[in-house]
Parts: sequence; C-alpha cells; structure tokens
Amino acid sequence: MLKQRVITALVLVALLLASLMSASRWPFALLTLVLMAAGGWEWGRLNQAAGTTALAMGLAVALGGAAALAAGWVDEAPAALWWLASALWLAGGAVALRAGPVSWPQLPRAARWGLGLLALWLAWLAVAHARAISINFMLSVLCLVWMADVAAYFGGRAFGRRKLAPSISPGKSWEGVWSGLAGVVLLAALWLWIDGRFGVDGASVYGRLLQGGGIAGLLLALVALCGLSVVGDLVESLVKRAAGAKDSSRLLPGHGGVLDRVDALLPVLPAALALTTLAAAVVR
Repeated sequence: MLKQRVITALVLVALLLASLMSASRWPFALLTLVLMAAGGWEWGRLNQAAGTTALAMGLAVALGGAAALAAGWVDEAPAALWWLASALWLAGGAVALRAGPVSWPQLPRAARWGLGLLALWLAWLAVAHARAISINFMLSVLCLVWMADVAAYFGGRAFGRRKLAPSISPGKSWEGVWSGLAGVVLLAALWLWIDGRFGVDGASVYGRLLQGGGIAGLLLALVALCGLSVVGDLVESLVKRAAGAKDSSRLLPGHGGVLDRVDALLPVLPAALALTTLAAAVVR
C-alpha cells in the first residue's frame, strides 16, 4: 500500500510540475479539468447514479470547463462566482453537516448531483484562474489546505480529545482543527517572509490578504479558509458514509479517489479568490 501511495504521488507531482513549467497555461488547465471531471464521475457513483449517468456527470464537468475556457473566464472570471460558491458552501455545508449522513440520501438525487457538479466546476475554474493570476498565488492556496490537513492530522493524534463530528468522521478532533490553524498561520508567516526576499511571479494569497486587511484581516481570513477546508473534508466524509463507501473510488492507487484528495480544496479555492477580491477592493 505504501509503495502504491508513493508511486501515485510521484506521478501526480511529475504531471503537475510539467504542466506548471509549460509556457502556456493550457496544460495545467486541462490536467486539472480531467481530475475534476473524474471527481464528477465519482460524485455520481456516490450519489446513486448508474454507470452511464455517472460518466455523463463527469462529462458535464468537462464540458462546463471547456465552455468557461472558451468564454475567457479562466483569465477574467466574474467575481460573483466566488461569492456564490462560498455562500453555497457555508449554507449548504452547515445544513448537510447538521442533518448528518442519514438525511443526505433523502435529498432529491437531482439536487445532490447538481450541487456536487457545480462545486467541482467552480473549484476547477478557481484553480485555473488562480494559476492565471500567478503560480505563487495558486501554490500558496493549495499549500494552505495541505498544511491545514497535515497539521490537523498530527495535532489530532498528539492532542486529540474532543471529537469534532463523531457520526461523520470519528478520527477528527477539535484539537486537530486548532493544530491545523496554527500550522497555517506559521505557513503564512514563512510565505510572507519568502515573498519579501525572493523573486516570485506575483503576490501570494497571504500577501494580498495582508495588504487589504492588515494582520487582523489576514488572521480572520485564515480562520475562515481553514474552517472551510474542514467543511469540505467533512461533507465528502458524510457523502461516503451515507453511501457506505470507504473511498470515493480507486482511481488513485494507494490514495483512493480524486474526491478524497481534493475535498478540502473545493470550498477553499473559490473562497480564497472571493476574499482576495474583497481585499483588492479595500486597497482601491
């Protein structure tokens, strides 16, 4: 299992680096769109979609991405989309988590399918747009989520006492959440230091938030983004538990499925863009 996990991770990193090193932004946009389309297929399977219907759902994400590319939204996406995505995650995530895994299958399948596909499409558009802003900006958002996850894992193992959502994800604790936030704050400080001393292709998400809201605004934004990363993780866990599945699929040997790897990114990517547009408006 460990060997499979390492090999899969190395392949994914190699593909990611190759797409980022390209002078064109197309390879990265297409690579991430393929992954999100696979996530659409997984979402369908987790939500009672038959084989061909699940494939059609993955195709729908791909076609939605192609339409956004054709419309030029990767470079100039309407800011309202990021606020729409954030509002849906805040409201929908709260309702879903409060209702629990038992209530999820009781929602109409069309609603569950549509919400999942919309979340995947908006997350893909957000990461593609983040890459268009700058590689530094995009990586700072991705690493925020990864740091929150890693720090929460180790903090939870070391200090975890109070369960966060035992009926959804018994392994998660409030101590893990606070550890994740602490890790992100340290990451932000390190990233800001690097931004100020080394040449980068654009400001990071931390730099933009600091410029628009000062230290207090940056810290509040980090709390919000870390909270949303937890919501994304828990919502996917809720859906898997309702479906009786351990992983979203076996597309990524040793890692499970695409949704298992991007769940926390789905709400954070558009929310990061929403907050940076707000920060930019304050600066103006």
